[in-house]
Amino acid sequence: MKKIILSAAFLAVAGLTTVKASDIKNPIIVAVQQDSTTKAPVELKDLPEAVTKTLQSDPVKAWTPTAAFLVTNADKTSYYLINVKKEQETGSLKIDKDGKIIE
Repeated sequence: MKKIILSAAFLAVAGLTTVKASDIKNPIIVAVQQDSTTKAPVELKDLPEAVTKTLQSDPVKAWTPTAAFLVTNADKTSYYLINVKKEQETGSLKIDKDGKIIE
């Protein structure tokens, strides 16, 4: 008899928590903002001469370029995103078309 009463009490509590869990008083509004930045892959051999010279300059030449992308922002500005590697470390550089490193 005890088991029947405990089972009934358990089912009653479970039923109440299920009802309470489904009540939504304040609906959540999800807003999605689309970024209009595009990222196109570029072959390392096809990089502009100014970017190539920057990659061969003193502070950067210790790093080996692994991949390159042309990133174009919504305001039509663009830069090259160069993924680089040095032993176990990885990183990326932003270089504009004139070969200047962007912070």
